[in-house]
Amino acid sequence: APFEAETGIKVEFTGTRDLPAVLTTQVEAGNPPDVSAIPNPGQMIEFAKENKLVDLSTFMDMDVLRSDYSSTWIDLGTYQGKFCGVFISADLKSLVWYNPKAFAAAGYKVPTTWDEMIALSDKIVADGKTPWAIGLESGAASGWAGTDWIEDIMLRTVKPEVYDLWVKHGISWLDDSVQRAFDLFGQIALNKKYVYGGTNAELTINFGDSPDALFTTPPNAYLHRQATFIKSFILDHFPRLVPGEDFDFFPFPPIDPQYGTPALGAADMFAMFKDTPEARAFMEYIVSPAAQEIWIGELGKLSANKRVNPAVYP
Repeated sequence: APFEAETGIKVEFTGTRDLPAVLTTQVEAGNPPDVSAIPNPGQMIEFAKENKLVDLSTFMDMDVLRSDYSSTWIDLGTYQGKFCGVFISADLKSLVWYNPKAFAAAGYKVPTTWDEMIALSDKIVADGKTPWAIGLESGAASGWAGTDWIEDIMLRTVKPEVYDLWVKHGISWLDDSVQRAFDLFGQIALNKKYVYGGTNAELTINFGDSPDALFTTPPNAYLHRQATFIKSFILDHFPRLVPGEDFDFFPFPPIDPQYGTPALGAADMFAMFKDTPEARAFMEYIVSPAAQEIWIGELGKLSANKRVNPAVYP
């Protein structure tokens, strides 16, 4: 790995699909990793409240960071004046993936509104096929892929101020606007004719395996809503596929025209639990353009660092 080659520091990597649960258990047991990905800013705040995280501003050049990153990224990684988390990559979530060749063979057109997407789903069913691949299984974090649907629908059916209130628990989950979002999601997710494997399969199919259904012969499904990162799963499972030719995406379409087509985003955050020279070197490396250009090329990520060369994007 480039970091190991440049520094001579050996990295011992432990991966898990149950990161929130595994990391919490390790921290509570007093045996956290030196450095770890953090599932979301909320968990970062919980660890920061317990004084479990190193203040990165004690050794990082904050002037360089403020130049390389927008203030939003810095603010999201800060708790009560302490800079506890860095964002190394980002994803655009408001996307629906499809197989252009399968679409062309069946005569399907990319929808530009929610109603068109439902009409397309109905046409696929009428043709004796299944429109959607949905997988919500993700270990202890199962269900997050479904929350993305609800967030996207909320963004397209309420004012931004209402969405922000919802995020901050300012409106009830029983509010009509939230219930409507679940009802709209249910148009697809609860329709057994719409979903590959039926609605029960959504709970057992892993999110990373779900888009496989688009690339069988014949296709087991034609549509899959997921973020930009899913490109790496698709290419891992089907290395010969060519992005833009064998798989492509379109924006999650508008529902209420007055709210347009907003974009839901996500990002990968890292924090430091043990203050060692090796951990410091690693944290300084992962915020660099050189490191983030690797993730762009190999994982289809977007960079949070403004100095990344745009030419590295596919």
